Amino acid sequence: MLFREQDEVLVISGADKGTSGKVLKVDRENSRVIVEGVNKVYKHVKRSGKNPQGGRLSKEMPIDASNVMLLCPQTGKRTRVGVRYLKDGSKERFAKKSGASLGVISPAKARYAQQ
Repeated sequence: MLFREQDEVLVISGADKGTSGKVLKVDRENSRVIVEGVNKVYKHVKRSGKNPQGGRLSKEMPIDASNVMLLCPQTGKRTRVGVRYLKDGSKERFAKKSGASLGVISPAKARYAQQ
């Protein structure tokens, strides 16, 4: 799972199909992501000093990572994510449709550097 926080993703299945938003949190252990404005539920909150009025609080719940796809920063269309090594030996994520870089995920290592 190659999603990172602040990635722009598109929901491809489920009740919120077609909506896009930023990834707020990634749970790699359970293969789930929390996307801004997607899979919202009401949490009922009791009155307290912190929340004197009480009532219903709307919040996002996790969605399975297989139900979202990354949006390419260049084209704005959905794309798969790949990993490749750069000439200096560092590893980066890239959009498979356009080849656009999505950022370095590992520092340079001499054994992967190209001569």
